[in-house]
Amino acid sequence: MKRHILILTGLLCALVSMAVNPVKEGNIITGHVIEKNTEEGLPYANVLIVETGVGMATDAEGYFRFKNVPAGEYTLKVQSMGYSTQTKRVTVGNDFTVDMHFVMEEETIMTDEVVVSANRNETNRKLAPVVVNVMNNRLFEIVNSNDLAKSLNFQSGLRVENNCQNCGFPQVRINGLEGPYSQILINSRPVMSALSGVYGLEQIPTNMIERVEVVRGGGSALFGANAVGGTINIITKDPVNNSFQVSSTMSNLNGKVWEQYVGANASLVSSDNSYGIALYQSYRNRNPYDADGDGFSELGKLNMNTFGLRAYYRPTQFSRISIEYHTTNEFRRGGNKFDLQPHETDITEQTKHVINSGGLTYDVFFREYRHKLSVYGSAQHIDRNSYYGAGEDPNAYGKTKDLTAVGGAMYVGNMDNCFFAPATFTGGLEYSYNSLHDVMTGYNRDLRQDVRIASGFAQNEWKMEHFTLLAGFRLDKHNLVDDIIFSPRVNLLWNPSSKLQGRLTWSTGFRAPQAYDEDLHVAAVGGEAMMITLADGLKPERSNSVSGSLDWTANFGHFQSNLLIEGFYTALNDVFYLEAMGKDPQTGTLKQERRNGHGARVYGANIDYKIAHGREAQLQLGFTVQRSRYTEAIHWSEDADVAPIKRMPRTPDYYGYFTFTSAPLKNFDFSISGVYTGKMIVPHFAGYIAKDRLEHTPDFMDLGVKLNYTFVLNDHLKLQLNGGVQNIFNAFQKDLDRGKLRDSKYFYGPTQPRTYFIGIKFFN
Repeated sequence: MKRHILILTGLLCALVSMAVNPVKEGNIITGHVIEKNTEEGLPYANVLIVETGVGMATDAEGYFRFKNVPAGEYTLKVQSMGYSTQTKRVTVGNDFTVDMHFVMEEETIMTDEVVVSANRNETNRKLAPVVVNVMNNRLFEIVNSNDLAKSLNFQSGLRVENNCQNCGFPQVRINGLEGPYSQILINSRPVMSALSGVYGLEQIPTNMIERVEVVRGGGSALFGANAVGGTINIITKDPVNNSFQVSSTMSNLNGKVWEQYVGANASLVSSDNSYGIALYQSYRNRNPYDADGDGFSELGKLNMNTFGLRAYYRPTQFSRISIEYHTTNEFRRGGNKFDLQPHETDITEQTKHVINSGGLTYDVFFREYRHKLSVYGSAQHIDRNSYYGAGEDPNAYGKTKDLTAVGGAMYVGNMDNCFFAPATFTGGLEYSYNSLHDVMTGYNRDLRQDVRIASGFAQNEWKMEHFTLLAGFRLDKHNLVDDIIFSPRVNLLWNPSSKLQGRLTWSTGFRAPQAYDEDLHVAAVGGEAMMITLADGLKPERSNSVSGSLDWTANFGHFQSNLLIEGFYTALNDVFYLEAMGKDPQTGTLKQERRNGHGARVYGANIDYKIAHGREAQLQLGFTVQRSRYTEAIHWSEDADVAPIKRMPRTPDYYGYFTFTSAPLKNFDFSISGVYTGKMIVPHFAGYIAKDRLEHTPDFMDLGVKLNYTFVLNDHLKLQLNGGVQNIFNAFQKDLDRGKLRDSKYFYGPTQPRTYFIGIKFFN
């Protein structure tokens, strides 16, 4: 009995002690995210610990909880689509729980996204030392875009065009410079080779993309060769919460042919955020489209299937392993007589691509996340079977294998003081390799090319109260260039307030002479094959770019607005151009040779404007005024009667876009979008026409409309029905070449005819 009394007395003392001094839970951050107007919890908002990169989504009531957070000071960032980003500093201790409260204010114009393309580090877009434009899933939905190529027109300074009636070769021009001047990155890695760049924009479905970051102007000091016109960085979907989405769209091209698209996404994240995986899949099938009824396609047959994933694992609080992989199987064919084998037709351009791409990154942090080391490797392998031939040529089959690999390490260190201000240093080493083997028996070509580039880069970013100064350089040793290529860069940000930013940039770039692009895409002109080759002793192009911009955000009553004005100037030396070389005496193939010219100058201004009144009305527009001129006239035709040109072909002096969205009802919204293309000059080779001539094209306005209605099935499932019309007024090229003697590269204007579509989407 005495023993029981002692036990009860001990328990009572323990309870009293706990009541007076409750048990403390340490290394935990909890919080609640609410909407300002309703004060209701905001579900599925993204909460990020900036220093560690650890993130999670709020639950259905807007709550979040981080466990096992090491003691120290951190920055918490909360983001949700349609709301202004909130950041707060927090101190975590070993013996107490930190409770945070975030009030999210509605913001329809996003100006403070996190970007990585400005300085290879995560930074707020407003504080980035260069202008970074961001495209996300909202834009893809507005313009009903299923692939990257259809989306890039909706940025000022960017223009996408199809350059072949047979195979549908798309390219993007940044500030007027053709596709090979743009560096395409996947998760900041240059694994898009010259071969994959030919059709690559159309091979990237939008449902694998988290966002696209666009930097206009030279960027070789950061990302290497070919970033002369600019950089397009494709960030694939990262797992942030448990979610899924399934969608399907049926499209009809001008009442003639059908196109089907099916996409699916799923994301799974562990409860403690130690691991996560995001999966995506897309299927697309399009029948060939013949606009003028001559039996030859303007848009070829396309069948494509893509599967991919991105996953992460955190071995410790201070490290993260990320993996990305995607595979694409694509078949495309253009020409005529699609029921016959390619060598039984008048003209066929056909490819079968099997593409496997992936990457692995290991990030580790030191000294309370002030220092970071990243080690990474990425690779892409392409296996391609092709046929580029005319006149029932049985020998025009080809086979290409292409391997691109990139590996490197990067260090980032934050310093409290470096000479005169706090600074962030970034430096690294990188090695890239490309092996290409292209065999085309009919053209007597067996091409082997190995490109090796060893690189080093360094930059320092000084951060003062109202100014940020970034200076850096990159060294590249290219195995096809004798000398080391030095590419410096200087950026200045003036940031007097959160509403106004001014930027000045000077950068250099280069374009390597091995840049095979269209020469691996052989067009048919006048029923004869045409091939592009490289001149002996071809030197790399060099560029100097300067730009200045003002970025102003202002609110007028209930309206939010943002205005960005950017002026740019790029000088190119030893510029590449194509010279007609007649026919190959052995094969009869038409030849053009890429040579070095004297130079070119590209200059102009980009204007972006956004204004919104909540969900009721949101307008975004952009316009570009520019001039693209060679310093000396070049010959594009071997016909002596055809005058040389100084104006760059296929480059309008004026072009732009707009999008308008409105949600007049809770479950109903609609959007109107348009792309304007000004007048330009386009080379037109003889075949269907009697002689080579330079065409002056009309201008185009490509308008589209989309309607959406969303049904809420339950708390975790929604159903959306949508439909609309693209290119409403069918502003498709009217003077197309016809028949087997046509110049298939004489193709410009909107990338598709009038298209009707309906779709369905399930999501949570």
